[in-house]
Amino acid sequence: MNKPSYPHPIIAREGWPFLAGIVLLSIIVTFWSGAASIPLWIISIFVLQFFRDPARVAPEGELNVLSPADGRIVAVEEVRDTYADRDAIKISVFMNVFNVHSNRAPVNGSVVSVNYFAGQFFNAALDKASLENERNATVLRTQQGHIVTAVQVAGLIAKRILCYTKPGDTLYAGQRYGFIRFGSRVDVYLPPGSRPRVAIGDKVQATSTVLAELPSGPADTQE
Repeated sequence: MNKPSYPHPIIAREGWPFLAGIVLLSIIVTFWSGAASIPLWIISIFVLQFFRDPARVAPEGELNVLSPADGRIVAVEEVRDTYADRDAIKISVFMNVFNVHSNRAPVNGSVVSVNYFAGQFFNAALDKASLENERNATVLRTQQGHIVTAVQVAGLIAKRILCYTKPGDTLYAGQRYGFIRFGSRVDVYLPPGSRPRVAIGDKVQATSTVLAELPSGPADTQE
């Protein structure tokens, strides 16, 4: 299934109020003082780049797990996926304030559950952010029966996690399903036997980058 990632303009709809507000203020101040408006125009440019939301094309491959976010890989490890109650391989993508913050579905699948957890706001690059920060976990089941969990994690600056899906929905790989404002991370939990195709320190792009390949055999019964 190779569908367009999301029928949207270049700027994410979540940013329209912010961009409209700061640009309007910049214009008003410009009429009063061109010099005084310079910092506001700089902020306007920052807001514009933060809320950019480019369309992406997903690579072919039904077992591909696509990156749900732009950023840098900060973890590839074997852990316990507490959201789906199973052992898993976790791959974490850290987004700084200069990355695209639109979140995309990592696989084709149906939404099993969506759960929000209140928490702290530690630096999202830290390991403890996965379990202690505010977060939203979306558990997906692929057509092959594999479970893939995508967890949006708030960061030191991020104070708003947006998720637009619910249990029973069907998502395609690369479909836009959420947004996190102002710096954060997304953790992806994969079934044992998955083959990571990225390493710590790699830079990735949402939808365009393949994080891993799911096992080619039948899904583990514990999932």
